[in-house]
Amino acid sequence: MSVLKNYINGQWVSSKSDEVLDVHNPATQEVIAKIPFGKATATDMNDAIDLAHEAYLEWKNVPTMRRVQPLFKLKTLLEDHKDEIAKLITEECGKTFGESLGEIQRAIENVEVACGTYVMSQSEFSENIATGIDEFMIRQPLGVCGCITPFNFPGMIPFWFLPYAIATGNAFVIKPSEKVPMTMQYVFELIDKKLDLPKGLLSIVHGGKEAVDAMLQSPKVKAISFVGSTNVAKYIYSEGAKYGKRVQAQGGAKNPVVIMPDADVEMTTKIIIDSVYGCAGQRCLAASVIIPTGDDKGMFKEALVEAAKLRTTGYGLDEGVHMGPVITQESKTRIEGLIQKGVDEGANLLVDGRNTKVSGFEKGNFVAPTILEGVPTNGELIETEIFGPVMSLVDFNKLDDTIEFINKGRYGNMACIFTQDGLSARKFRSEVMAGNVGINIGVAAPVAQFPFSGWKESFFGDLHGQGRHAIEFFTQTKVVIERWPKNWSRQF
Repeated sequence: MSVLKNYINGQWVSSKSDEVLDVHNPATQEVIAKIPFGKATATDMNDAIDLAHEAYLEWKNVPTMRRVQPLFKLKTLLEDHKDEIAKLITEECGKTFGESLGEIQRAIENVEVACGTYVMSQSEFSENIATGIDEFMIRQPLGVCGCITPFNFPGMIPFWFLPYAIATGNAFVIKPSEKVPMTMQYVFELIDKKLDLPKGLLSIVHGGKEAVDAMLQSPKVKAISFVGSTNVAKYIYSEGAKYGKRVQAQGGAKNPVVIMPDADVEMTTKIIIDSVYGCAGQRCLAASVIIPTGDDKGMFKEALVEAAKLRTTGYGLDEGVHMGPVITQESKTRIEGLIQKGVDEGANLLVDGRNTKVSGFEKGNFVAPTILEGVPTNGELIETEIFGPVMSLVDFNKLDDTIEFINKGRYGNMACIFTQDGLSARKFRSEVMAGNVGINIGVAAPVAQFPFSGWKESFFGDLHGQGRHAIEFFTQTKVVIERWPKNWSRQF
């Protein structure tokens, strides 16, 4: 099995590193790819950045209407190859084929929005601010922009950034997660064959921390986009700022969902189950802490337990499977350890998904749906992003107490409420400290024209991915004040 190559200066080139890392199918443990790894990948990254800078110098002067034309072709490419890309996502990431198809659709929607960059980046103009003087603001690209993406959405998350970066006149270098390199590798193969872009404008470099540090330290990289854990997000943000870069760093989450007594049981249960266990809980908007309120919580608890037990865990390409494996053996061990930690802290295990075996896939990293009730609100399980199919039931009676509990948490990615009462919904969305809020929604994922928001330790930076925020992030403003009097002698 050959080692994946980097895409640099419009060519597929071998890494300068002799060290390699195996990529495994999480359902079978089969080695499905090898990528370059180790110190020498820093040299690969610097080569890509140098050549990307040369491409930027050409690309920045291309009119915006011409810069977006390749995006229309890119949209068609993704649509035409949706099934092939989705299959790759399932094989290397583990999610079901249907979830992978949905992921690609989200990527396509971002390309569609980025096609409107000309409108979203239009200049602001004010004529005659004084006699014979006009003032206006223009947006100009930054230069080379770097992107570091996580394992859980290898097909979608790069497109929170890539189409906007090149549409606004920048060059773009991506380092995909070393756990899931094949999806973007395939997308770049399509781009290489079908899109007419300047050599070096788009690059993909494989590796680990050494490649990331090279990106952070290069003076030619002007902006960094990152999605991953909070600890790494803090590192990316602080290191990027140290080297004078613009940074957007999406971190972890612990997403609470409040169920008011008047919520519809059937609808609420279905939506919450999909939110908690979709993508095996490995998404930054997965519901994690479920909070039924009021005096009679039993009907919601019983409905959730019954629905969780009906969820089928297995290989993502098999029919009838609701949930695939988690990404690695290490993740499985960590998740099962946190479940035990919850029990040790006094929680009651209602549904135990540990030690799950799937026939024909005995080596897979499977953790079945799990539910714990009575989880202490000050315990480790509440403070930790589990990133797995684990539901923690927490007990509160009043909405005020629930909001206070949510706002004390370290994360602020998403919070949702299920209710038929408009006043409760309004109070919740107004007071809860989270960047994405759902009302009778289990996964409050913004569509492409809205920013993927995040508060507190779920995001570091000012401008988020997607939509107009992305346009602003990948451009810098220049205000021009100019005088063109008809008769100079009359002005003085």
